[in-house]
Order: sequence, then structure tokens, then C-alpha cells
Amino acid sequence: MHILYSISVRLYFLSIRIASLWNPKAKKWVDGRKECWEKLERFADENSKLSSRFMKGQNSKLSKTEFVADYSPFQIPKTYWFHCASLGEFEQGRPLMEALKDKSHCRIVITFFSPSGYEIRKNYELADLVLYLPNDSKKNAKRFFNLVDPTAIFFIKYEFWANYIFEAKKRVIPLYSVSAVFRKKQIFFKWYGGYMRSVLKSISRIFVQNVESKKLLESIGINSVIAGDTRYDRVMKNAEKAQKFPLIDAFTNNHKIFVCGSLWLQDLQVVSDSLNNLEDDWKIILTTHEIDESHLKEVEEFFKDKKIIRYSKLNQDNLDSTILLIDNVGMLMHLYSYGNLAYVGGAFKTGLHNILEPASFGVPVIFGTHHKKFPEAKLFIDNGIGFSVSNSKEFQTILSKLQNENMNVKVVGFMNSQKGATDVILNTIIERG
Repeated sequence: MHILYSISVRLYFLSIRIASLWNPKAKKWVDGRKECWEKLERFADENSKLSSRFMKGQNSKLSKTEFVADYSPFQIPKTYWFHCASLGEFEQGRPLMEALKDKSHCRIVITFFSPSGYEIRKNYELADLVLYLPNDSKKNAKRFFNLVDPTAIFFIKYEFWANYIFEAKKRVIPLYSVSAVFRKKQIFFKWYGGYMRSVLKSISRIFVQNVESKKLLESIGINSVIAGDTRYDRVMKNAEKAQKFPLIDAFTNNHKIFVCGSLWLQDLQVVSDSLNNLEDDWKIILTTHEIDESHLKEVEEFFKDKKIIRYSKLNQDNLDSTILLIDNVGMLMHLYSYGNLAYVGGAFKTGLHNILEPASFGVPVIFGTHHKKFPEAKLFIDNGIGFSVSNSKEFQTILSKLQNENMNVKVVGFMNSQKGATDVILNTIIERG
């Protein structure tokens, strides 16, 4: 079965290389991997110099006080390797990275599979090394481990690269699967999934997000720990540091605020009619998934009968506008702090965007129907703080119900109840030494 796995992985990587001839994202995937081994060699060389300096101090005639000051064992830090498929998985691993940095003298190595994660987080300030994961093969796995020499490894959510996992087991290096989610349709639970089951069984500890995932693993003889989703820890911490913007403060002017985040065309088609008819005591802050001119004009066309202003043109003379269209990136999380109600896009297109951010401010969330791969959506719905709609009529019904309700206490209470995954995982790591 390993042969079949290796063949399928090689074919998959080959298909990406072929696609790179015309696909910009695939080209970044290929080009970025050209630097992997050079980066790893430099990282290993730095570690080697640090170890040599430490050994030199041990063998010197320094007094104990001088040795501890200059050559403390804490100057040879542990190395924690995190592997994330993309940006979303990075955000799930991030609370653990930050906690490890806070609690110990360590080095953080982060690998990505996708350009959408690497390109955004390649300069992450807490990481000592960020790179693409070299293609999964026995040869690459051995070389990677020789160069990084990790103390512990964290694969986030969906990542299960067999050769790397088997190599970690062979070297007796603890490897944890963090914030994992499993579904019955996955290969692990099929009659022909024996090889991938052996991959899962080679992981030191699997931390799952929910009971359903734990039960699925138990059905194939694997124990796991329900830790929850580390992103709750992250967003609740971020909410405490939300920025305010003077012009937006003036724009809101004691109105109720409906924040629409990361909208696609399909989302606009569902929500625009109702938002155009929203009561006068409401204002709207809206962002699209892309901020190029064509997307911004698309939004403006949907709301041509409303007074809409772009953030870049907002000033004291147009604060009476009804809709504020954000035409930059990086503000959305902070904007949710202004909200009384939120709609999060993506679930009529590629997949639901981040619904945890608005909820971290006590804001109930409406979203589309494509959310089955997002456990948080089901949790939101089950706890009455999230609402899925399939068309404009359903959106209007939910909007009419929610626009006069204050659900802040209920939403914040739920979000606080979900915190703690980072501590559960961290305590396990500490127990294992």
C-alpha cells in the first residue's frame, strides 16, 4: 500500500507542476519549494554553531556563575515544528505557538502546503523559520528531520503526510494532530483505508474538536482527546485588542450596525434586497473577498439606491452615508467590534469564512449553506447564535427576527465556554516532557 500512496502523491505533485505552466497559484507552489533545502541548511548550520558554542562553554574553565550566564542550557532551545496546510490551519496552530514561546525558550519552525498560507505568514514574527513543506517522500522526510531535529511536531487539522509521520515515529519524536476534525466519508473509515489508518495510529496523540470525531476514531481503534478548537482562544484574545477608528466611530453615530464580511457575488445576491430595505436606525459596514476595482464597483451597483461611500473617501462631509464599503485589507476583525449583527460570506461559494471573529465580540452571525466542513457552524446553529440561510427569503426572515434582539451576553457566554483547547494541548506536552 505504501507504493500506491507514493505513486498517488507523486502524481498529485506532478499535476501541480503541470498546472504551474498557466496557474499563478500553482507556480508559487512550485517556485517556493525551490528554496526549501537552502533555508533548512542555513537553519541547521545556525543550530550547529549554537551547540558548538555551548559545548565550548561546558569544557571551559569558567566559574559556574560565568558558565550559567553565558552558556546556559536554555541557550540550546527546543525546536517545535508546526505544519499547516494553509492560513486557516495556521490560525489554529498560532495560539499554541504563542503559548510555547511564552512558556519556554524555544524555536518555532512552520511549514505550509499552500501558497495562500505561506505568502501571508512567511514573515511571522514568532517563527524562526517559515517555508514550504518539501514533497512527501521517505528521502525528503529523513533529510528534513536531520536538518530540523524537532523536539515535538504539530500537524494542524487535516494534514496527515505518511512519510513524515512514520519518520517521527521511527525517531521517537512526539507528533500531535491538533484541532483535528474527522468525517465518515474520509478514507480512514473505508474498508480500503488500512494504510491511512496505520498513519493515524502512528501519531502520538490526536486532539479533536468534537465528540463526533472522537467516536469515529474509536470505531477504528484509536483513542483521542477532545480539546476543542484552538481558534476560540485566539479570537477571544484578539477581541481584547480590537482597534477603533475615529472616522468609523463618527460614521456609526449610535446607529445599529450590520457588518457584512468577505462577501462574494453569490452572497450579495442573497442579502442585497433585504439590506437595501433595512430600517433607518441601521447602518452597514461591508467588505468583499477581493478589493480590486471590479469587485468594489460590483458592490456599489447592488446598492446604487443607497448612499454608499468607500472607506478611502470617508470624511466629515459624508458621514451620513448608509453603507461603508471597506476598500483595504486587515481591518475586518476590528470592524466586527462595531456590529450588532453580522453576515459572513463564502458559504455560497468556496466555503464559509471566519465566523468566530464576529462572535468574539458577542455578535450573532448569519451565513450560507456550504458549511458542513466547518464544525463551528454547526455549534453556532445548535446553540442559537448562528443562522444558516439558503436564499434571500430565508435571509429576510432571520433578519426580521434578529434585528431587534440583543444577543450579546448569549454569544459571549458561548464563546467563553469554548476556550481552553490550547491549555489542554500544552498540559499534555508538558506531561510528556
